[in-house]
Amino acid sequence: MPALSVILPASNEAALIARCLSSLVASRWNAAAPVETLVIANGCRDDTAGRARAQAGAFAARGWPLRVIERAEGGKLGALNAGDAAARGPVRVYLDADVTVSPDLLAQLHDALDTARPRYASGRLDITAGGVMARAYARVWRQVPFMARGVPGCGVFAVNAAGRARWGAFPEIISDDTFVRLNFAPAERVGVPAPYRWPVAEGLANLVRVRRRQDAGVAEIGSAFPQLRANDDTPPFPARDKLRLALRDPLGFAVYAGVALAVRLTPARAQGWSRGR
Repeated sequence: MPALSVILPASNEAALIARCLSSLVASRWNAAAPVETLVIANGCRDDTAGRARAQAGAFAARGWPLRVIERAEGGKLGALNAGDAAARGPVRVYLDADVTVSPDLLAQLHDALDTARPRYASGRLDITAGGVMARAYARVWRQVPFMARGVPGCGVFAVNAAGRARWGAFPEIISDDTFVRLNFAPAERVGVPAPYRWPVAEGLANLVRVRRRQDAGVAEIGSAFPQLRANDDTPPFPARDKLRLALRDPLGFAVYAGVALAVRLTPARAQGWSRGR
């Protein structure tokens, strides 16, 4: 039996899946039981599944099972549920295909979740960006108190068996990471020091679209699952701290505030999957 199962939904991620899997298989791992990885290729119109299977040799060399499950239906929540149904490890790591993990992340997540008490864990978020607008936005976003001091779980979050028992199937929602995080009280969440790289959307229009979807996802959780609001410990972002940020990084703050303002002032369109790449 594996000690840990990585559940990796991937829709049209042929350009990124090999890099994500290569970072996983390069993990430092001393436990006797292996890591199990399940790639759920959902609604793909490219060679995501084939490129994932091409990594099987590297995983087999470590004695780690790698399974690729193909689903004709798109939809991340369905993919997460399919992965959960197939997973055997007591610790579940839910990973986005555009994330690259550092060598120590899996082991540290496993250690943090090696308890009978319900626990949620994630690593230290390293927000990456390419273009001028995205880099400016990321400079400020990574300093927002929730991102800097919390355990947001963007792109990677993990739970142990007692934690996974907190909910059944993933509901059809926008923000799976917010839903899972708020199923745990702040004292039940653990941030481990190992980092992982998670890219922000590129370009002003994409930043606005993704931010709108993020805000809608958080609002949806509050409306559909009001009992989870008790676990929301988002720290305040006082005006004086915003002013200091604006003075230190005028461009970054202008882009960050401009995106937030655009979300509030422009009408929302139908919510689809938004990733800006």
